[in-house]
Amino acid sequence: MTKPIHSAALAAAIALVGGLAHAETTLSLLIDNNPETIAFAESLTAAYTAANPDVTFDIEQRATGAEGDNIVKTRLATGEMADVFNYNSGSLFQALNPATTLADLSDLPNQANVLDSFKSVVTSSDGVVRGVPFGAAMGGGIFYNKKLYEELGLSVPKTWEEFMANNAKIKEAGKVPVAQTYKDTWTSQLFVLADYFNVQAEVPDFAAEYTENKAKYATTPAAMQGFNHLEEVFTAGYLNEDFGAATFDDGMRMVSSGEAAHYPMLTFAIANVKQNYPDNLGDLGFFAQPGASADKNGLTVWMPAGLYVPAASPNLEEARKFVDWVATVDACNLMIGAAGASGPYLIKGCELPADVPPAVADMLPYFQEEGRTAPALEFLSPVKGPALEQITVEVGSGIRPAAEAAALYDQDVEKQAKQLGLPNW
Repeated sequence: MTKPIHSAALAAAIALVGGLAHAETTLSLLIDNNPETIAFAESLTAAYTAANPDVTFDIEQRATGAEGDNIVKTRLATGEMADVFNYNSGSLFQALNPATTLADLSDLPNQANVLDSFKSVVTSSDGVVRGVPFGAAMGGGIFYNKKLYEELGLSVPKTWEEFMANNAKIKEAGKVPVAQTYKDTWTSQLFVLADYFNVQAEVPDFAAEYTENKAKYATTPAAMQGFNHLEEVFTAGYLNEDFGAATFDDGMRMVSSGEAAHYPMLTFAIANVKQNYPDNLGDLGFFAQPGASADKNGLTVWMPAGLYVPAASPNLEEARKFVDWVATVDACNLMIGAAGASGPYLIKGCELPADVPPAVADMLPYFQEEGRTAPALEFLSPVKGPALEQITVEVGSGIRPAAEAAALYDQDVEKQAKQLGLPNW
């Protein structure tokens, strides 16, 4: 009678020891559906599981733009957020109420590898670092087709006047001067957001005064130019006929193939061409959005997105270990290998390969010359309205005049400024 009891106890003990030795954790990971992001996530999670067989991942994709913003905010608010998620740094990060919703990552050992410039844009109002970089820094500007420029004898413009003159010649040659892709509404914002280097060049204290509710888009001529540019390219008939139905992927296909000469976009999109149109990668070039003066030509820069851990994650410690590893040089090199080098990474010791694509090579001199980059406004001010992409679609489609749109956007930002408790709003 005793033998079965002994066997059962032994089996239970073996099962317990086995369970302790091979305790398995499945981390849920919510990422946006950009091809570059997916490539990063798949590469990093596969490598992490290979080194840590007791940790596996359940990867879920979400939309980008305003729909993605709502998904992230709702899931954080309802306690349904994944164990780890990627999201913007800067003003959109601040809109997540990070001091309450996100875990403290300031004590992760590998934060020592992260450049301070990134930490500053994932630090909550209580001074706590709550993210690690996920991807490369980006430039906001204009992709162009090098082959088409060569065929038409065009030079890279350094002023908006030169840019519009190029567009006139491109149209005369029967080509599409500017691709726009308003089915993906977020893509409509670039002429406004990527113009910030030019705004700062004319009004150096615009960000501070904007945050203090002392400066407005509608009443600051330099800040108005982005809205004006959207209106000008539409009015001149420089857009592709299907601009209202075209998607981000269409835009990158058009500019890389020469169907269109220009596409205003962030440089993370180089990975899209590498993945979907690799034969076109050598014809894809990039320049900063031209402004009023060739002497003040420079690039508006976006910090990478961050990886974050919700404070309420049931797998908090395992999630923190994973994001800590993401901040290593090894993980950074995996990201470069997975999606290519679309811009500088903000991990110390993580160097770009020598054979970067031409569009990346076009961007790097801006970073190498003093005074030729400026952070996008969303990294200098927490004030950003949620309706900008709808407003810029309207301007870019000829539905709403630029001046009216700028005034409407000034109203749009008020709600967020008040939610953040900023003074003077």
